[in-house]
Amino acid sequence: MKNGKAHWSKNELKIYILLLCANADRVESEEEVNLIKSKVKPQDFEKIYDEFSEDNEDLALEKIRESVSKHHFSHRELTALQKEMQEIFFADEKFKPLERNLERILNNIIY
Repeated sequence: MKNGKAHWSKNELKIYILLLCANADRVESEEEVNLIKSKVKPQDFEKIYDEFSEDNEDLALEKIRESVSKHHFSHRELTALQKEMQEIFFADEKFKPLERNLERILNNIIY
């Protein structure tokens, strides 16, 4: 989405958020990417990954903020998303300060 507008389904938004989590420490490990791929359809992953790869962090957060406000997530959906975010953060068995900071930012956006 070159214009900065995101028109994603809930699943596409989830993929984008998880990719941002995987990239929180500026390194997307193979473990993190494979974990995300295991949770989604390959074509959805590729579409969102291509878009994610072109965005900087500020634009990514703005797109997430905009998209979250358009969807009505249940408490159960938010809890499941939070759990998946944690899985990505801990895929390398470390919870680094950059990941901790991103988690706080995302929690403020999605809750």
